[in-house]
Amino acid sequence: MSVAERSCMTTLCYLERDGKYLMLHRTAREQDVNKDKWIGVGGHFEQGESPEECLVREVKEETGYTLTGWRFRGIVTFCTDSGLCEYMCLYTSEEFTGTPVECDEGTLEWVPKDQVLLLDLWEGDKIFFHLLNEECPFFSLKLSYQGDQLAEAVWNGKPMELFDERRADGSRTGVVMERGVAHRDGRMHGTVHTWLTRRSANGETEVLLQKRSAEKESHPGCWDISSAGHLQAGDTFEEAAVRELEEELGISAGKNSLEFVGWNHDRSEDFFHGRQILDDEIAKVYVIPMDVEPEQMKLQKEEVETVQWMPLKECLKKMKDSSWKNCLRNQEMEMLREYLEKETE
Repeated sequence: MSVAERSCMTTLCYLERDGKYLMLHRTAREQDVNKDKWIGVGGHFEQGESPEECLVREVKEETGYTLTGWRFRGIVTFCTDSGLCEYMCLYTSEEFTGTPVECDEGTLEWVPKDQVLLLDLWEGDKIFFHLLNEECPFFSLKLSYQGDQLAEAVWNGKPMELFDERRADGSRTGVVMERGVAHRDGRMHGTVHTWLTRRSANGETEVLLQKRSAEKESHPGCWDISSAGHLQAGDTFEEAAVRELEEELGISAGKNSLEFVGWNHDRSEDFFHGRQILDDEIAKVYVIPMDVEPEQMKLQKEEVETVQWMPLKECLKKMKDSSWKNCLRNQEMEMLREYLEKETE
């Protein structure tokens, strides 16, 4: 089979009016790959058509509107596990005339922009919706799927992080989403928090604290958990904990060394670079007893400025002092204290 037979070119357009997008609910055809999904309007190039000719024709056929102007926003490359590849020219338009008609592909509906992401969309579509809404310059986005599940996202040649959507008990829902989408929409995802602990010479329980790099997007320069990080799509919590320890602190530890402390659900709202972040994390908290000196560690400078051991009692006391810059969670610290006290009984 030739390359041409395994690939195609299409257009997709989102018409805009009064703060709304014209969305097409694809319900008409049982054998439609987009069955029951909400998308824009568009379709395949006909022989000899330019992207703009295809755009104008498809919008007219599906909506009855005649485009009089448009914006070319990006190229989206879709790849599937069956080997098919689609190159889609993505447009938006606020300039059109004419009388709307019924669409034989499904139902057309004007949807407020702030409600579009609540519809049943492809996970990859949510990525380019955010790019559109944030007025991102012309972009190239590659989206690879395994069945209905997002398997890869590459924006302007740079891989994007993918997370498994999680339930409150830490289990996967089966949906894979891009990191930015998860944080903008407040969707639950998994993290790991691993505490290194030891007994001091006078018998006090100490915990290792890391000071986050001043270059970090969130909580720069704050004292934090010994090691923490997000689960990537497909990770187990144990795999992520071991990986983050190696990456951030240069410490190699086996999964069997992880002592489970409990779960911490943390939901927060913040603004970074003028953008609202809704962070909904379910963290699996671990302890590893380990007497290792800071100079023996290999710190990941992009993430960690420095580390220090501190008596747990002092740490809890300092958390009440507003002059100590930290991003520790009270609920988690209380859980950690109770666990470590039981271990010393």
